[in-house]
Amino acid sequence: MRVAIDGRTIQDHFPGIGRYVYNLTRALAAGKSDLEIVLLYDPTHPSSRFDLHALTNVRLAPAPMSPFSARSQFAVPRLLRELRADLYHSTYYIMPYMAGCPTIVTLYDTIPFIYPHYLPSPRARWVFQAATRLAARRADLILTISDAAAGDLRRFLSVGDMAIEVTPLAAEGHFTPVEDQDDLARWKREAGLPPEYVLYLGINKPHKNLARLVRAWGRVRGEWNANRGTLPALVLAGREDPRYGEVRDTVRNMGLGAVVHFAGEIADADLPRLYAGATLFVFPSLYEGFGLPVLEAMACGAPVACANRSSLPEIVGPAGATFDPEDEREMADAILSLLREPGRLKEYRLAGLERASSFSWAHTADLTLDAYRRALRPATANFAGD
Repeated sequence: MRVAIDGRTIQDHFPGIGRYVYNLTRALAAGKSDLEIVLLYDPTHPSSRFDLHALTNVRLAPAPMSPFSARSQFAVPRLLRELRADLYHSTYYIMPYMAGCPTIVTLYDTIPFIYPHYLPSPRARWVFQAATRLAARRADLILTISDAAAGDLRRFLSVGDMAIEVTPLAAEGHFTPVEDQDDLARWKREAGLPPEYVLYLGINKPHKNLARLVRAWGRVRGEWNANRGTLPALVLAGREDPRYGEVRDTVRNMGLGAVVHFAGEIADADLPRLYAGATLFVFPSLYEGFGLPVLEAMACGAPVACANRSSLPEIVGPAGATFDPEDEREMADAILSLLREPGRLKEYRLAGLERASSFSWAHTADLTLDAYRRALRPATANFAGD
């Protein structure tokens, strides 16, 4: 079985999707099966994070064109014929809609359907919704990354239960607890981080709900009892999109500059230390297709409190606290109750480590391989002709 996986998203413009495609490809190639992997990639847009040439048991096929390019609609199907691919796995909703062979597409979430006002323009909303519907109709099978996302896709795209397979994500292998506490403390100082902090990691887009988190943090500060010691700082880490200034405006207007720290982007190699150094990891997002930072935090031993929306409850399970992300009072109470009870923090730390260990890229690869075989089952012939 020769599968062409579209890896043109393994580039810096698609950090999350690129991580998924790279780790899935590596895990598929490590398995024992009749699978032959051909990875399409764009040499004009390399990834600064992932080395494709380090992949073993993977054939690389240059496809120097953007997924957004009209040229992709005919050039990729021609390449698939040349490669004699049995199956094409598109990892993005903008894809060749007439690939010429059985096709699987991964659709990650339905944010532009649920929160269309978060997209920058009516045109962007129309393009996403139309392209996603077309991808769902053209694909032989849809993959998605959580049960919650699958339910949303069925609701918005009117696809049946049999058309979707759920293949959850996993934390990468370097997300583990940090044993050397002296090294961790030294790294915090060098990174300019406070010694004790409550952490959020992610972008600042509106659905991440950070302005409410800041307002909840204002409540936490107002109710903190100084007899319990110094209140940890709130650290907001991750890339900031300059289009969304509400979070910094909220910090400034509430006078919280002394207790809210903007850490910016943290190098991938340092993320385990960032998570491990947190007293608590808080993730207030209104919607997530999966919520990988929650899983990464648990894998590094950080206790977790997250929103009770979309996929997050199925990721954290009983290993963390949850709250209504639209209720600032409830969010603040959840944070305060944990900070006041070190015993519960320890319980969630241990439970989170166990919970995170139940997710693996090997399992994701096994489920994906089953989906490949299912997509090919109805075919009476294939492009390889053998």
